[in-house]
Amino acid sequence: MTSATLELLAPAKNADFGIEAIDHGADAVYIGGPAFGARANAGNSVADIERLAAHARRYHARVFVTLNTILRDDELDAARRIAWQIYEAGADALIVQDMGLLELDLPPLQLHASTQTDIRTPAKARFLQDVGFSQIVLARELTLKEIATIAEGLKVGAGETATLEFFVHGALCVAYSGQCYISHAHTGRSANRGECSQACRLPYTLADEAGRIVAHDKHLLSMKDNDQSANLAALIEAGIRSFKIEGRLKDLSYVKNITAHYRSLLDALLDATPQYRRASSGRCSYTFTPRPEKTFNRGATDYFVNERQADIGAFDTPKFSGEAIGEVSRIGPDWFEAAAGAALHNGDGLSYFDAHRELVGLRINRVDGMRLFPMQMPDDLAVGTLLYRNRDQEFERALEKKSAERRIGIRLQLGETPDGFTLALTDEDGIAASAALPHAHELAKNPERADAGLRENLGKLGTTRFDATEISLDLSQPWFLPASAANGLRRAAIAALEAARAAACRRLPRRAPVEPPVAYPENELSYLGNVLNGAARSFYAKHGVTLIADAYETNSEKGEVSLMITRHCLRYSYNLCPKQVKGIRPDPMTLVNGKEKLTLRFDCKKCEMHVIGKLKKGRQISIVPVAP
Repeated sequence: MTSATLELLAPAKNADFGIEAIDHGADAVYIGGPAFGARANAGNSVADIERLAAHARRYHARVFVTLNTILRDDELDAARRIAWQIYEAGADALIVQDMGLLELDLPPLQLHASTQTDIRTPAKARFLQDVGFSQIVLARELTLKEIATIAEGLKVGAGETATLEFFVHGALCVAYSGQCYISHAHTGRSANRGECSQACRLPYTLADEAGRIVAHDKHLLSMKDNDQSANLAALIEAGIRSFKIEGRLKDLSYVKNITAHYRSLLDALLDATPQYRRASSGRCSYTFTPRPEKTFNRGATDYFVNERQADIGAFDTPKFSGEAIGEVSRIGPDWFEAAAGAALHNGDGLSYFDAHRELVGLRINRVDGMRLFPMQMPDDLAVGTLLYRNRDQEFERALEKKSAERRIGIRLQLGETPDGFTLALTDEDGIAASAALPHAHELAKNPERADAGLRENLGKLGTTRFDATEISLDLSQPWFLPASAANGLRRAAIAALEAARAAACRRLPRRAPVEPPVAYPENELSYLGNVLNGAARSFYAKHGVTLIADAYETNSEKGEVSLMITRHCLRYSYNLCPKQVKGIRPDPMTLVNGKEKLTLRFDCKKCEMHVIGKLKKGRQISIVPVAP
């Protein structure tokens, strides 16, 4: 990818979702392979990846496969075999976390550094570029200024820099990715091995150093969802070239809706800024209007992109409450009325907070004006309760059908040869092909009708993925060409163009590492380095690291350590930050969930919060199935 190319990168739970993401405008999709992906429940067979890659190539779109867990020594060879299998299936890149993979005999695929590698500094980004990564996924917590500094630090003379990738939409991990161990400590399920138990979405009570309750039974580590819709131009200016949508576990309507939303925003920017271009071919049209608020979200935040914000937490609920629509005004035996600000439909899903501030839901069976008949009347619904809609049945039904069409623009030029006709096609990427048809030259009796007939027949591209942007007839005379002959010539030319496009779609080149090996930015690695195998240990030693601790998943850290490091700060959220209020000390605080107690410590110099705890007894290293 050149620096002038902008890429929309969408998630794919499976091959069918990936195909829909491409049809709705994704330039690339990322998908889990047979094993070792950071979403253990979103694996896919090699055959499915091959099917997805074949579809992607039609639009010169790309398929990136996640191989981004940390690996045990006995898993390395299986991971190497999977890498070769997905290369042979047609994938374009591997997304990796474990540096041990770079010590193996990998196929000539591009390497992309996963967000799990925790890229927050120019030095870390430059190191990953120099050891052979072509694309690096920056930490979600970065500001525009920090992104721009990293982009500047990647520039190497006249050489091409690594592509900077950034999450623009979806769920936010409260911890720096790759730096969260609370799941393994409490359940034995490692987030670094794709099995996060999502302790961050649990309710907690927050107490200060004197034991006073600051917040009771709130989801204090649960973040709102990321939404950078308003910041795309600023992110481009800062150096981002790949715009990533989170969601390999999300449903198909989310993938369609959010991909279409960002495709529309990026297309508007591309049309206004000709110095940038799309990373793949074709323009999309939709049968629906993208509405990000309609599909799963916990509220919206642009997180730290525009510096620290006060309202980034989804403290009330980690669920999807939906759009506020109005209050309950009357209640009957099997119905209630609401002065809804939006039209409601049979089948809509509503939610509300009950007396315990828990989010509960109900489904509307029938709508009769303001009167709503639920499938089951809740006992605790009261007049004045604020209602939300978290399922718009009409919107969801629109997305259940074919909802997008993606077409590649082509110019058609009909010419003549001594013994017939030729049709030359040139697509929007400049790829050309042609076909010839031996046919007698016969003057048209009605030139105007012949001209219109030729244009109509040559432009019949409805069953293809192409769209005619221009049809020209370069003929010396108004020749008559029967519809059957024009149609046959068009089909032959389209087949030739398809073959030419396939030949022009080549794998992305692997970046060569700098020689001799560059030094890692630090000479010591604690458990935060996530080194779980000998190959990774050899990699870091080769790059100058002299002291290398074992990964937390080896259970070597018996005492209290930072189980989670986050830029989110509960002192800031509750106006108890020393930088906000003079005289306040950043003393430790406590999080309580049932019998579980976690200590919060605050590094005010870095503006970071550490969640401190220790490994529960009996926790063993988590197991991920090893592929054959």
